Amino acid sequence: MGEGLEATVSRMLEAVPAGRRALVAVDGIGASGKTTLTARLAARVSARPVVVLHADDFFHPSARRHARGRFSPEGFWRDAYDYASLVALALAPLHPDGDGRYVPASFDRAADRTAHAPAVQAAADALVLVDGTFLHRDELRDRWDWSVYLHVPFDVAARRMVARDGVDPDPADGPLARYAGAQRLYLTAAEPWRRARLVLDTTAEPRIIDPDAARPACWSR
Repeated sequence: MGEGLEATVSRMLEAVPAGRRALVAVDGIGASGKTTLTARLAARVSARPVVVLHADDFFHPSARRHARGRFSPEGFWRDAYDYASLVALALAPLHPDGDGRYVPASFDRAADRTAHAPAVQAAADALVLVDGTFLHRDELRDRWDWSVYLHVPFDVAARRMVARDGVDPDPADGPLARYAGAQRLYLTAAEPWRRARLVLDTTAEPRIIDPDAARPACWSR
C-alpha cells in the first residue's frame, strides 16, 4: 500500500454516492489527526458542497461526562458524547431521506451546558465529513456511506496531547490514562480498523495501511 492523501480522496469520492447527501466518518483515537485530515479532505473536494461536523460539538456537560469520576476511562467511553443529539439533530437530517436542515452543535463548551447552535440547510448533494472518536461504535457504525480510521501508536498520541493541550504528561494517572483507557474499551468493543473502509497511519504524513497493521499487538485475531 503506502499511498497517501490523494489516494484517500480518490477512494472516498469513488465510493460515496453522487447526486445525494453522503456521510463520511473520520475516526481515530485522541490526537490521531482527525480534524486536520478532515480539513485536508474537505479542501480537495470541489465537485460538490462539503459539510464538516465535529463529534466533540455534541458532548454532554461535565456533570454527566464526569459522573463516574473525573478521570474514569469508562466514564469517557460511555458518557462523553450525546449520541442522541448527534443523530437526531445532525446525522438523521443529513441522511438522504432527511430534509437537510441540521444543527451543527448541541454543546456550549465555554458555558459547559447543552445549547443548540442555529440550524443550517445542507445542499441535497452535500458530502458530510464527521470527525471524532468512537465513530465505529455499534450505535453509529451503520450511519456512514464510507469511513476511515486513523491509526497512531498510543505513545505518539500522548506526546501530541501533552504538546497540544498541555495535559499532565503522567501516562498512569489523570487525563492521559482516562483517554487511553477509554480508547482501549472502544478498540475492544468495536475493532474499528475492521469496520472502517480505509485505514490510514497518521504518525507522519497520512499513509494507507493494511487494517491488520492497526490492530493492537495484544489482539490475537
